[in-house]
Amino acid sequence: MIFLDIWRSYRALPLWVQIWVVGILVPVNSAAIFFVFQPSGAWIAILAIGAMLPNIGIMLYERGLSKMMALPHLLPWSLLVLWLLLAMPEGSAAYRGYLWILLAVNAISLGFDYPDALKWWRGDRAISGK
Repeated sequence: MIFLDIWRSYRALPLWVQIWVVGILVPVNSAAIFFVFQPSGAWIAILAIGAMLPNIGIMLYERGLSKMMALPHLLPWSLLVLWLLLAMPEGSAAYRGYLWILLAVNAISLGFDYPDALKWWRGDRAISGK
């Protein structure tokens, strides 16, 4: 069963990666939906959430998690991080606080994503747990 394969693949990742993905990375980026009516909020949500959505297809296709999942993050989150560094939008205090958290989380994520994408490009196509 495909969902069981994906679950096993996820659970084969180091515990800190599991916590990072489910406890921090996905929730912080998904929270952008709550700020769509703030200045540039819709664009922030498109970049934050849009970078994660292709990974659903990758997980289903590969029946697990691999370094290929870094690829969809590179362009949208790089643009988002640069945007937030150079011209962070104004808005409510909660929104500004959220944007700083989003900036930190995605900058950290890109620190993992660029090396993983390079490893994938060079042939490391292993699927976690297989």
